[in-house]
Amino acid sequence: MSVFPIRRRLAAAALALATVSGLALCAPAQAQFGGIVYDPSNYAQNVLTAARSLQQINNQIQQIQNQATALINQAKNLASLPVSTLSTLQQQVQRTQQLLAQAQRIAYSVADVQQAFTTRYNGANLTAPQAQMVTNANDRWQDSVGALEDALKVQAGVVGNLDGTRSSISTLVTASQSASGALQASQAGNQLLALQAQQLADLTATVAAQGRAQALEAARNAATEAEARERFARFRGN
Repeated sequence: MSVFPIRRRLAAAALALATVSGLALCAPAQAQFGGIVYDPSNYAQNVLTAARSLQQINNQIQQIQNQATALINQAKNLASLPVSTLSTLQQQVQRTQQLLAQAQRIAYSVADVQQAFTTRYNGANLTAPQAQMVTNANDRWQDSVGALEDALKVQAGVVGNLDGTRSSISTLVTASQSASGALQASQAGNQLLALQAQQLADLTATVAAQGRAQALEAARNAATEAEARERFARFRGN
C-alpha cells in the first residue's frame, strides 16, 4: 500500500472528527446519558429552587427558636419569688401587739381611759375625804409608773425587731437583684413594702406608748396640784 492512500484516509478521519466536534459545539446544551436527558438550565433552576426552600426552612427554624425564647421569658415572668419574709414580719407585728396588749392598769381603750379619769383624775374627787384623796394619789402614781414601764417594754420590743428587719432587708434586696422575671421583681418589691409597713407599725406603737406615759404623767401632775390646793384650802379653813 502506498503512502498517499493512508494520508487520504487520515485526512478524511480528521475532517469527520472536526465536523462532529463542530456540530457538538453548535448543538443545544443537552445530552442523553443512559436514557436520561441532561439539561444544564433546568439543573440550575432546580438548584436555585432547592436553595430557596432551604432558606425558608431556616427562617421557620429561626421563628421556632424565637417563639421558644419568648415562652422561656414568659415562664420567667410568671415564676414566683423563691423566698418570703412575710411570716417573719407577721411575727414581729404580733410581738409588738402583744406588748401593747400588756398595758398595765389603763389599757389602750377609750372606755378604760374614761373610767380611770372619772375615778382618779377629774375635779369631782377633790371633794373626797382625805383618805380617798391619798388613795387616788397613789393610784395615779401607779398609773404613771406602769405607763412608763409599758413604754420601755414596747421600745425594747421594737429594738429587738431591728435584727429581723435587717435580715429581711438583706434577703429581699438580694432576691430583687437576682429576680429572673417581672413577677419575682414585683413580689420582692411587695415584700419590701410590707417590711416598711411593719417598721411604721413599730414606730407607731413606740410613739403611742411614749405618748401614753407622758399623758398620764401630765394628768397626775395636774391632779396632784389641784389636790394640793384643796388640801391647803382645807388647812386654812380649819
